[in-house]
Amino acid sequence: MISLRHAQKSYRTAHERRVILNDVSLDLPRGHSIGIFGANGAGKSTLVRLIAGVETLDSGRIIRHGNVSFPLGFGGTFHPHLSGRENIRFLARIYGANEEETLDYVERFAELGAYYREQVETYSSGMMARLAFGACLAIRFDLYLIDEVTAVGDARFRRKCLEAFEARAAESDILIVSHDEGTIRAWCDMGAVLENGKIELFADLNEAIERHRQRMLTLPAGSDAA
Repeated sequence: MISLRHAQKSYRTAHERRVILNDVSLDLPRGHSIGIFGANGAGKSTLVRLIAGVETLDSGRIIRHGNVSFPLGFGGTFHPHLSGRENIRFLARIYGANEEETLDYVERFAELGAYYREQVETYSSGMMARLAFGACLAIRFDLYLIDEVTAVGDARFRRKCLEAFEARAAESDILIVSHDEGTIRAWCDMGAVLENGKIELFADLNEAIERHRQRMLTLPAGSDAA
């Protein structure tokens, strides 16, 4: 379970202070996979990074009950001057995973060939995503955080990723941000809508989707869903 207690987060932009979380107290329950909806700029990716611990709150607390993954899709996960293999070894040490088993799993899963031993700064975005998927799946987490990276690679590799995460979902929870409603329907049984600094949690995923659709209809022309 993830617990937010009086969580406050905002950013200063060129014209205003944008509030992401405004005194939010909420429990995201264990045993459920949750899709996060919200308009562009609502702060969905920021929320994922906050839960992961990559960013910190302005005030309040986030309490993590269990082992939470790094955010899959966050560009800052890997050090650009280390090889893919060296990055994976570092992650295995951080999360207390068996190094050799983790290294071997990612090498097989990511299918990077010789690039696995090259610096990450030489990778394409697709290669980076393959490495991230492999790393996230190689280390067992109670909660997997995914930020809009499910459409990576060819159809065969996408199917491979989906099947692997479906297997993980049988024993772990997933919190996902995605533009693809079908992806969220495939993986999630609950939904949450982030809007104006508040999070509304829905036990029924369809209710969350409908709430998000209604919200998008009220936005000015040119605003799109996220």
